[in-house]
Amino acid sequence: MLEKCEICPRKCNVNRIKGEKGFCNLDDKIKIALVSNHDYEEPCISKEGKNTKSSGTIFFSNCNLRCIYCQNYEISGMEKGKSVSVKRLSEIFLESQDKKVNNINLVTPTMYVPQIIEAIKIAKKDGLIIPIIYNSNGYENVDTIKMLDGYIDVYLPDLKYYSNDLALKYSKAPNYFEIATKAIKEMYKQVGKVVLDKDGIIKKGVIVRHLILPNHIQNTKRILKWIKENLDENVYVSVMAQYFPTYKAKEDDKINRKISLKEYREVEKYLYSLDIKNGYMQELGKHEEEYVPKFDFSGV
Repeated sequence: MLEKCEICPRKCNVNRIKGEKGFCNLDDKIKIALVSNHDYEEPCISKEGKNTKSSGTIFFSNCNLRCIYCQNYEISGMEKGKSVSVKRLSEIFLESQDKKVNNINLVTPTMYVPQIIEAIKIAKKDGLIIPIIYNSNGYENVDTIKMLDGYIDVYLPDLKYYSNDLALKYSKAPNYFEIATKAIKEMYKQVGKVVLDKDGIIKKGVIVRHLILPNHIQNTKRILKWIKENLDENVYVSVMAQYFPTYKAKEDDKINRKISLKEYREVEKYLYSLDIKNGYMQELGKHEEEYVPKFDFSGV
């Protein structure tokens, strides 16, 4: 797959093994920016309690999108990170499990799917038993998602844009909605409805995330309406209000501010009117500082 890379929808066809780089600017090395115990994911992922802990997050470097508002732009666009082997990645999985985390949370894993599968195989042979989460921007090749069948327990995809114009403007992602919705349907086909343990921690299923953008409430409404009309009611939805202008978003007059309370209430009212059965709506301004990773290569 790395000799003629078509792992993501961009299908750059570069030979990453020979060091050729496509849109994501990656060769065949695995690059990790951060390994951490994260407390601020959705409650069923990182809820702390008597029998529950944090989410064991692994932030992979680089990305197949170019979001101008990326909160982790040093990771996604500036190649912050450290290269590791497949074997070392499998060891990181097990080291996280030893810390009693709820799950292994693979953040922006798309470009590394072949290596991740090999690392999971090794780790499972060596005792990995906790759920594995595929935490994705949603811009996925369906054939690549099919390769993950049996390896991933929980899919956590974004569904960012209904409008192709917005997807191109803010993320340089042609046909984002069409591509992401097909991928999400395949994810649900694989893992089915959300299954929680007795402590309310997710063991299996799909949670679709959507980030509200200022001045683009209609985009959010169309996304939520599509979810209601096209996905099983057992799919969880996570509506996120954490947006703040960073990176190049400060230069865009439409998204150079946080969402307003009025916008938040409008989305909240619409969400409830759809009667979506399961999911979350993030509190406005809650824990926004926690979404910017603090780099520490000691765990890598």
